[in-house]
Amino acid sequence: MSRRKGELTPAAIDRGWPFQIALLAELSGGKAGAEQAEFREKQKLMRCVRGHTVFHEDRHYNVHCFATRAGAQAFLDRYGGEWFDPKERGKGVNWNRWNKAGTVKSVS
Repeated sequence: MSRRKGELTPAAIDRGWPFQIALLAELSGGKAGAEQAEFREKQKLMRCVRGHTVFHEDRHYNVHCFATRAGAQAFLDRYGGEWFDPKERGKGVNWNRWNKAGTVKSVS
């Protein structure tokens, strides 16, 4: 597997922006996404420019990564979503699966 030179790796994002909020993908696009970007800029929330996506039970989420707990909490209070723990991200070919704590994985 190759890596693009200079691009932040998921591990680097998790180290630099450890406070992460998962928001349903349909709530992060279009006008809502523009409003969220404006809010983050006004509040100076220190969000990573590169986030990632995960899915759980056929629902897709955009993960917004913040450098401070206060920034993540302000975003959560305004737009909803849930706290995301990077340790719950899938591995290998299932890298974008969200293995939420307390949920049972189906065997297929």
